[in-house]
Amino acid sequence: MSHTVLNADAVTYRIAGETLVDKASLTIECGARLAIIGPNGAGKSTLLRMLAGLLQPACGNITLNDKSVSHLTPLERARQFAFVGQTDTPELQLSVEDYVSLGRIPHVGAFTKVREREIVVEALHRAKIAQFSRRAIGSLSGGERQRVQLARAIAQQPAVLFLDEPTNHLDPRARSELLSLVAGLDLTTIAVLHDLPLVAPFATHVAVMHNARVVATGTPDETLTPRVVGDVFNLDVLRLRHPSQNRDLMVFETPEPSPSVNPTHGAFDEKDNSCPRTDRSLDARFRIPGYCRQLRQAVDFRCRAKTSRGPGS
Repeated sequence: MSHTVLNADAVTYRIAGETLVDKASLTIECGARLAIIGPNGAGKSTLLRMLAGLLQPACGNITLNDKSVSHLTPLERARQFAFVGQTDTPELQLSVEDYVSLGRIPHVGAFTKVREREIVVEALHRAKIAQFSRRAIGSLSGGERQRVQLARAIAQQPAVLFLDEPTNHLDPRARSELLSLVAGLDLTTIAVLHDLPLVAPFATHVAVMHNARVVATGTPDETLTPRVVGDVFNLDVLRLRHPSQNRDLMVFETPEPSPSVNPTHGAFDEKDNSCPRTDRSLDARFRIPGYCRQLRQAVDFRCRAKTSRGPGS
């Protein structure tokens, strides 16, 4: 049965008279992957750094296994938390293995040298960069360097892994692969993410921030709703069934002006397949020109694919 690992109770952070995080409360259970999302300037990275004990709240409290994070010594915190930030810049001349070995510093003297090396090698394999162990960090691509930083965090053997926008500057495939790798680590993880389409496949839970406040928490299905996404990001959410896999696709679109309503045919005219107005909760999708046509094309594709496989397949 899962238990609460990290808890934030009405934490606030202020600097120079400005409130960057206002009375945020979160509960993170063991093994959960929490994605913190929100527009630029919402307070995501500040909240992440408070949770990791890198910033002290002006008020409120954060506990790790019921112990106040503010009471942890730097060494205790380094043994419990691993943080991969946006601006981490490893020395480019260092070898990959030497850099990953830095994750063992909080545990100096706790293990034999042989066991220390085994932990580092295991971290290299878990981050899928063992083949780069002797290469200089400066010779790697951006995606490979991000995995090196992740391997250093894995070698730290933390109770909680913190990632601040880990997919920044990565190409689309590398972003997806990195988050899939993290999801497979079986580590309690808290990550600030900007790519909304990557949130649902990665996260077990989501915290949505807006204007320094946490305005929604829950599973991806509970938080990535048309109302929440529309209010916070000013985007529409499209949910389509994947044509060949047993899952939904979530598409986030900038709203376009509503087309004129034909009282006979509903919200769209004959050119857009006469998509009628239905429940008002779906209006955000039907306001987008071409949505009904896209939906029908997706359904047609699924039908053709199923037919081509034959009955019973």
